[in-house]
Amino acid sequence: MAKVKYIRVSTEEQNPERQNKNAKDFSKIYIDKISGAIRFSDRKEAKKLLRDIDAGFITEVHVSSIDRLGRNIIDILTVIEYFNENSISLFVENIGMYSMLGKKPNPAFKMIISVLGNVAEMEREYLRERQKQGIEIAKAKGMYKGRLYGAKMTDEQLLAKYKIVVKELTENGQSLRRAAKLGGCSLGTVQKIKKALRNQITCQ
Repeated sequence: MAKVKYIRVSTEEQNPERQNKNAKDFSKIYIDKISGAIRFSDRKEAKKLLRDIDAGFITEVHVSSIDRLGRNIIDILTVIEYFNENSISLFVENIGMYSMLGKKPNPAFKMIISVLGNVAEMEREYLRERQKQGIEIAKAKGMYKGRLYGAKMTDEQLLAKYKIVVKELTENGQSLRRAAKLGGCSLGTVQKIKKALRNQITCQ
């Protein structure tokens, strides 16, 4: 029976070490490099964690913050409920709180997590709205430096931007739909990435 840690960073470039400072305290660490928009149960390392829970190898899971489990409150609470059903105590480091007291769910934990999850969703929506407004103002002033509507990225830019999708297609042999889900993008984008990969091979 083990105490483990789950770590998630959004991109291949991000360093997970900030969440991994207390690595020596755990029997195993699961690290996903994937968008938080992807459901917990659809992530490669999270799946391994869930399988180990089902096998009875785990008693306690640590995360640095609750948004490592998901970006919306429904996904987060679904994961917590699964942990509770399997008597797995979740510890969230930045609030210093366990999801269970003894073998019973901690009511204060669920209340605090619900509040934090809703606040995080509101903040993300606010930031998206501010960004949208900023772009509109910049466009009105003729100062917008973003990619012009209809402009195309080069194959190199496309492959660099969607490294997770490239990896799922080339190394893990995932289907287009699966790669789109894991990479947090549309099926159309994955089709463009596959075409860019073919072009790359042809040019070599």
